[in-house]
Amino acid sequence: MLGAAELKNEGWRGLVRRITRITYDPVGAEDVVQSAMVRMLEYRRDNVLANPEAFVARAAVNLAIDERRQRARRPQEALDIIENVFVDTYPLQDEALRARERLSRLKQGLARLSPRTREVFLLHRLEGLKYREIAERLDITVSAVEKHVAKATLFLTGWTEKW
Repeated sequence: MLGAAELKNEGWRGLVRRITRITYDPVGAEDVVQSAMVRMLEYRRDNVLANPEAFVARAAVNLAIDERRQRARRPQEALDIIENVFVDTYPLQDEALRARERLSRLKQGLARLSPRTREVFLLHRLEGLKYREIAERLDITVSAVEKHVAKATLFLTGWTEKW
């Protein structure tokens, strides 16, 4: 039966060197070989192994390859994390300036609407009230609300066009 002492005597260092060539990590290579030993011992509880040394060697190589693949992915994962953490979500200065200009133009257009049309439009667009709710609140018909919203939308669309 192969134990840690026998493997160590029979080729532990050779296996660690082999795994180091795969992982480029001498300290991690020892951990990989140790994990392979644990796998072999767990497997041997329920199964018969004809060649435990080969099992440990194959398991260690497989674990080393997995480790290397994971390490190769980590730089990209780190870049993704950095990108998500340090993304500047603020608009560019020229975009902010254009947005302020469009908002100013929209305010000018709202000022040109009749008081009732402006009130109906703002209740619908800013407060999110339904036509029926606006009609009840202002004591007007739903049809009148529809006409005020349509009038304001048509005017403001033309007013802010090309802005």
